[in-house]
Amino acid sequence: MVETAGEALAAAQAGDDGAAITLLTTYVDSAPDGEVDGRELVLMLFRECSEMVSALGSGGATPVKMQVYDASGEEVSIDEADPPVRTAVRTLLAQVHGDQDAARAQIEIALSSAEPPEVAAVVMQALRWTIRLADECTKRDLPVAEWISAALAED
Repeated sequence: MVETAGEALAAAQAGDDGAAITLLTTYVDSAPDGEVDGRELVLMLFRECSEMVSALGSGGATPVKMQVYDASGEEVSIDEADPPVRTAVRTLLAQVHGDQDAARAQIEIALSSAEPPEVAAVVMQALRWTIRLADECTKRDLPVAEWISAALAED
């Protein structure tokens, strides 16, 4: 799962969102029944983002501001964001605050009730945040999971 997520990160970093989503969906779809859970894959990305947000926020000592933008580039409140972005933000916030159940519930709702393009948007948000947070952590000499650093170095 980590290898496939790393390949998807590399594809997203290269600007190939379609390949990133295809890698992840093919991985989940090609696994024997019940062996790979797409929720776990997405939650893994959000857990890594949460770790990096915590590192950037000095373990909670320094607040990290999350900004959400609409399609025209204007900052909006979380409640005004598109549903996939709302889900991604709420999942990340739950992870940052250590509420694994709430994070899992957000992903469960997205994967069970959203249309495929919305699910893809949540996954791409997780990939993009992982890339941006890893870049910022690297610039500040903060920890980044080895598999993420390796995937993003394969540019």
